[in-house]
Amino acid sequence: MGYITPASEESDPLLLRSKVVNTDQELRRRPSKGRKSEKKIRNYYEKQNTLIENLLKPIAKHAKEDEDEAEAANGMVNFLIYLNIVANFVLAGLQLYAAISSLSLSLFATAADSVFDPFANIILNLLHRKSHRLDERKWPIGGSRLENAGNIVYAAIMGCVSVVLIVESARDIGSHKPGEINKLYYPSLIAVGVAFLTKAALGVLNYMYRKHSSQLDMLWVDCRNDLFINGFGIFTSAAGAKIAWWIDPTGAVIISFGIIFSWSRAAYEQFRELCGVAAPVEFLQLCTYNALHIHYPHIDMIDSVKAYHSGPKYIVEVDIVMKPETPLWLSHNVSQDLQDKIEQLPMCERAFVHVDFEVDHRPEHQAAKKVK
Repeated sequence: MGYITPASEESDPLLLRSKVVNTDQELRRRPSKGRKSEKKIRNYYEKQNTLIENLLKPIAKHAKEDEDEAEAANGMVNFLIYLNIVANFVLAGLQLYAAISSLSLSLFATAADSVFDPFANIILNLLHRKSHRLDERKWPIGGSRLENAGNIVYAAIMGCVSVVLIVESARDIGSHKPGEINKLYYPSLIAVGVAFLTKAALGVLNYMYRKHSSQLDMLWVDCRNDLFINGFGIFTSAAGAKIAWWIDPTGAVIISFGIIFSWSRAAYEQFRELCGVAAPVEFLQLCTYNALHIHYPHIDMIDSVKAYHSGPKYIVEVDIVMKPETPLWLSHNVSQDLQDKIEQLPMCERAFVHVDFEVDHRPEHQAAKKVK
C-alpha cells in the first residue's frame, strides 16, 4: 500500500458554508432595538463570517497570500527602517540645538530621548539582522527570539534615559532661586515643532507596515511616544516662560515618567512572547479545524491543540487520535503531512504532531507535582 492522499482542502465536512449569515437580512428579520444593539449584532456576524472564511480557506492559499503580502512589503519595510535611522540622526541634532539654545528642561527631556533614538535604532537593526543569520548548529531553534531580545534592549535604553532626566528636573526644582524666569526662545520651539511633524509622518508610515516587521512595530511605538514628548515639551517650555517657572521642570518629569511607562509596557509585551504566552483563540481554531479535516478519514479525533509564542511567531503542538490498528507507515505519513501543512500557516514558526490511539491517559509532558 502506498501513501494515502489527504482529504481535499476545498472540502467542507462540517458544512460551515451553510452557517454564513447575510448580516443585512438578519438585521431586517430582527425587531429593531436601537443602533447600539444593531452595531453589536452586525459586528458579531461579520466576525463569525470572517472566521468561517478563514477556516475554509486552503492552507496553501493562506501561505501564498502571506508570502505575496510579505514580498510586496519587503522593499518598503527596509526603506522605512533606514529612513527612521537617518531621520533620527537629523532630528537629534535639531532637538539638541533647541535644548541648548533655550536651556529648557522640557526641551532637554525631548532632546535626550531624541539623541538616544538613532543609536538605539542601529542596535535594534543589528539584532534583527543577526536573528536571520544565526548558525542553526549553534541555535537549533532559530533566531526569531533574538528579535524580542533586541526589542527589549531598545525599550530598556529608551527608558533608562528618562531616569536621569527625572533626577535633573528634581534638582532644578529644589535649587531654583526666587525671581528667576525662563526666557521664551521661539527658534527652539520651531525646531521641536519640525521634529513633531516629522515624527508624525514617520509614525503613520511605520503603523501602516508594522505587521510585516516587529522592528517597525517598535519604531511605531517610538514615534507615538515622541509625538507625546515633543508636543508636551513645546507646551511646558512655553508655559514655563510665560506662566510659571516650575511648569518647565515639572513637565520634564511628567514626560520622563510617560516614557518609562510606555517603554515598560512595550517591554512587557516582548517578555510575554519570550515566555510563551498562548496564541489568540482564532489561530487555535484555524489549527484545530485544519488538523481535523485535512486527513478527515484517518483521524478519529483531536486530543489537544496548543499554540504559543516562541518569539514573534507560534509553536503549534497537535495531539491526534488514530485507530489502534493503523499501520505505522500511515500514522507517520498522516502526521508528517499534517505537520508540514500547519507550518505553512502564517505566523507558525514550527509544528509538532503527536499520534495516539486513545485519550484516556494521563496528560503528557506534565511534571509530577509533589504534595506537601
